[in-house]
Amino acid sequence: MSNGTSKVTLYKNEISHLEGVLPDIVNAYHSFTGVCFQDGALDRKTKELIALGISLFANNEVCTQYHVREARHKGASDAEVLEAVAVAAALGGGHTLSQGVTRVQEALRAAENN
Repeated sequence: MSNGTSKVTLYKNEISHLEGVLPDIVNAYHSFTGVCFQDGALDRKTKELIALGISLFANNEVCTQYHVREARHKGASDAEVLEAVAVAAALGGGHTLSQGVTRVQEALRAAENN
């Protein structure tokens, strides 16, 4: 079992423990996410690829491993998974750049005035 797979297994074990302590919360979470990942205007594969990109951006290793596996189970090719990675990288770079040209330059202007 790979390290990523073992972390997903550990999460599943620990969420089961939490469910024993806070069943309403865990069941509500599972119900909510279950509905979110059903086919709708977007198909399940597309939703898994979106979740993968968000997992990468959030630096969530467990979710990254899980959503790669789920995307593959929903029919995503390696090329589609890797393209989702590229989109997440573009978003991450764009996020840094947009904050740099707004917040940082605003801070530089404020520093000039002090």
